[in-house]
Amino acid sequence: MRKITVDTGRKRYPVHIGAGLSSYTGRLASELTGPGKAALVTDDNVDHLWSERITESLESEGFVVSVHVIPNGEVSKNIENYIKILGFLSENKFSRGDTLFALGGGMVGDIAGFAASTYLRGIRFVQIPTTLLAMVDSSVGGKTAVNLDSGKNQAGTFFQPDLVVCDPELLSSLPGYIFIDGSAEVIKYGIIADGRLFDMLKGPIEPNLEEVIERCLTIKSRLVYEDEFDTGARQLLNFGHTFGHAAEKCSGYALSHGKAVAIGMVMAAHVAENMGICSSDCRVRIKDMVTSFGLPHKTDLSEAELLNAMISDKKRLLDEITLVLPEDIGRCVLKKIPFKDLGSVMENAMKGGRGQ
Repeated sequence: MRKITVDTGRKRYPVHIGAGLSSYTGRLASELTGPGKAALVTDDNVDHLWSERITESLESEGFVVSVHVIPNGEVSKNIENYIKILGFLSENKFSRGDTLFALGGGMVGDIAGFAASTYLRGIRFVQIPTTLLAMVDSSVGGKTAVNLDSGKNQAGTFFQPDLVVCDPELLSSLPGYIFIDGSAEVIKYGIIADGRLFDMLKGPIEPNLEEVIERCLTIKSRLVYEDEFDTGARQLLNFGHTFGHAAEKCSGYALSHGKAVAIGMVMAAHVAENMGICSSDCRVRIKDMVTSFGLPHKTDLSEAELLNAMISDKKRLLDEITLVLPEDIGRCVLKKIPFKDLGSVMENAMKGGRGQ
């Protein structure tokens, strides 16, 4: 078993990583919170796979468990389902001393965390990620959100969990394409801060899953400590996400998050090369790594569509937006781009044509 302690300066919490650990969720949670009511929020894909295991573990430690199931998919990360979770908590008379457990991928963790942060102005919260993407990224760091019609993650809070349980066994039920989707976030960490991790990805990652998860979350925990509220160094974690979120929104969320981030990373590399920030060799290495996982590196969406979505991005500040651009594998920089220059930036980002 591996353990990381995330320290934001305001709060410390453990992240446990190890095969089979989800069966001990009850014990790990009771050590931190003590038994009480447990709201298990999950989606209709994960529910029939893992809810029984988690429920049994919690009940064995004295928790009284209620389960709330939402439809799977990014389209479910909306205000309507958020309000339903709040209603579920209220109807079951949850108090501030009780705990919400998020069992699922990034969508479930985001919306459940938003509910936990706002119900009674905050109740206890535990993340049990079931996808690679959630294990290496979204379950840690405290970003919670729902999507609005105007864009992705535009209503949310910063709300750190009390505990994260990463059990690679839960990935065994994932369809291959969803595992590959999560690989985009792993590639991201290699590019922004860990050249050794990037090199590890040249071979299969399954035999080294615990190390991969640990390396990614070690990077994230360091950046969260430096910048909990995403105003400085933590923005490095947005590599590929500004272009990627625009592509997701324009596709009506038919394009998965991992695929969108993969496209966004290659687009950012094109921009960096054009600005003289990275070499053509660096750009090609990023593109080749993305395609080696079967992830896309181009989009059929138009420049105008993407540009309009980027202008609505939550990361904008007044009349500029911050892009994360690679200098080399393992090192990125933040570059502020005025809105008036976004058109030419988008043109450079789209170099290489469209299509798959």
